Amino acid sequence: MSTNPNTQLLPESQRGPAEKLLDLVLSGSAHLWHNRPGLDVGGTWVAAAHATPAQRAVGKPVKPGLFVPAAVKLYRQLLDIHQLNSELMAHFASYALTQTDWRDLKVATCALMLVQQHAGQPVRGDDGQVAFHDDDYRSIGEAMVLHYERKSTRMLTPKAVLRVAELLELPDIASLNRQAGFGDPASRKPPMGRWKRVASRWLAARESNLSMLQGLMKAGYKETLKKLARKAGYKPLTQGFFEVLGWKQKQAEGGHRTVGLSGLTLVKRERFDGLSEAEICEWIDSERLSYKEVVGRLPKDVGMTPAIMAALLPSLSDRDLRLMTPTLEELGLLAEPTVRARWEKAVQTATDQRALNIAKNVRSEVLRQKLEEASDNAARQAVAEATAETDVRVMFLIDKSGSMDGAIENSKEALARILAGFPMEKLHIAAFDTMGTVLRPKASNRTAVQHMLAGLKASGGTTHAAGVHALHRDGMRVPEGAKLVVIVVGDEAGEAGDQFARAFRDVGFPVAAMALLVSVAGGRGNTVRTCASQLRVPFSEVNVDQFADPYQVPRVLKALLDAPTLPGASQSGWVERVMRTPLLKVA
Repeated sequence: MSTNPNTQLLPESQRGPAEKLLDLVLSGSAHLWHNRPGLDVGGTWVAAAHATPAQRAVGKPVKPGLFVPAAVKLYRQLLDIHQLNSELMAHFASYALTQTDWRDLKVATCALMLVQQHAGQPVRGDDGQVAFHDDDYRSIGEAMVLHYERKSTRMLTPKAVLRVAELLELPDIASLNRQAGFGDPASRKPPMGRWKRVASRWLAARESNLSMLQGLMKAGYKETLKKLARKAGYKPLTQGFFEVLGWKQKQAEGGHRTVGLSGLTLVKRERFDGLSEAEICEWIDSERLSYKEVVGRLPKDVGMTPAIMAALLPSLSDRDLRLMTPTLEELGLLAEPTVRARWEKAVQTATDQRALNIAKNVRSEVLRQKLEEASDNAARQAVAEATAETDVRVMFLIDKSGSMDGAIENSKEALARILAGFPMEKLHIAAFDTMGTVLRPKASNRTAVQHMLAGLKASGGTTHAAGVHALHRDGMRVPEGAKLVVIVVGDEAGEAGDQFARAFRDVGFPVAAMALLVSVAGGRGNTVRTCASQLRVPFSEVNVDQFADPYQVPRVLKALLDAPTLPGASQSGWVERVMRTPLLKVA
């Protein structure tokens, strides 16, 4: 395979793993760790507080933390792809870290890369001499752990480094790794690959730069760092490591410890008992304390006040500000012009649609609308990233035929989450039954999309081509050099796929890729898949239920909108982008 990043494409024989990788991204949110009690409902995690009576009846209680069924499912999918095409998985691991904010996926891919079999081993010829060395893909796992960009969210946190080990230690995942030949099948210990070595190197880099270690302490990682050091068997070289962590040491039974046993000046977190609100604010300002450092040290008779929260604002990230909107509202801080300006800036930088859930917990209608705007901004950013390299036009065809009765409302909610992300001049929408109707939102936001879709009712027959012809009659044209991505929303039951394909040829629309947002009330057909096959363009599909996950919307948009770079290619453009991602290297 060519290693030229401009020409690298998977050959026909390797499109199986490429399709599996695309399906993984489109069909799984890969949430492995949850910070609240849940229920295991047939292998799916459901928040206990929001479970339906039916889910409570069959679900098994799950404590906060790692949800094992999801972890095993994701790891098995990644392992399957790796075994089919290890180079694709190496590029995907590099892509996952540097091009996504998908934290749990980073952990799972890093775990696999650290333990898989390609470790740069010498390969000998018939004469017994070393002919060459195997690819060292374990070094990609190491590079994922060691990758550092100041103030970037696209690197592994201390908690993520620790979670890599926790994942590899799961009995089911250890069993999968042994079956794959990644460790001694007779050993009781789980295969850990290079985790201990790279975790120790990660800790050593922080010990040699105590300001980094102090920053992690302020961010609330004290206990995580201790667990990380214990699990990796890390041996600090200086007392400063223990002093920053406030970690008193005892001599081991073997008497081999020489550092951190005496003369330690431990940094302790003192409570603020007995201090006034003004004194606490002064302390926060002088010591530059973070929210996590302060919240557990406040006296009960003081608590979190507007003044204390205002003093903590500089330590909060944009994401923190969005999550804490109900608290800021309750404290009255959003009425302060400087705080409001900072909060509105945070709304503009949203990369997920979690703000829609937060909006349910605010009283102000104005704030609720602003949080919905954050959701729209996340979709806009995803669309902008996916279409940055080329001019992409998007056609949405919405099935409102009688077969969609019962499913049309789900389609509306999914579309409300995604359509606001598109620039209106590059977006073309039509609903269809046996007749096509062109739709135009009054503005590029969620409210306008909901208004546009409100009148859609399921009735009539199903002719996908009617939507295409309606848009063409309305004046839609695709500029030369632009790529057209067609996204159909419905159950795919309709006219023959070759007739649908003929409609695009008749009006001269050069389709670059097709996708189906599956919304099914009953059975489903194959119209769109057959059409894509007839047009010889990539086809992908995702269930509309995926859009209920606030993190999944931007990911799916990026994967669906990446059209292939080569005309007539049947491989996903997103997979091409993955393969163009440079392999990470250990610095």
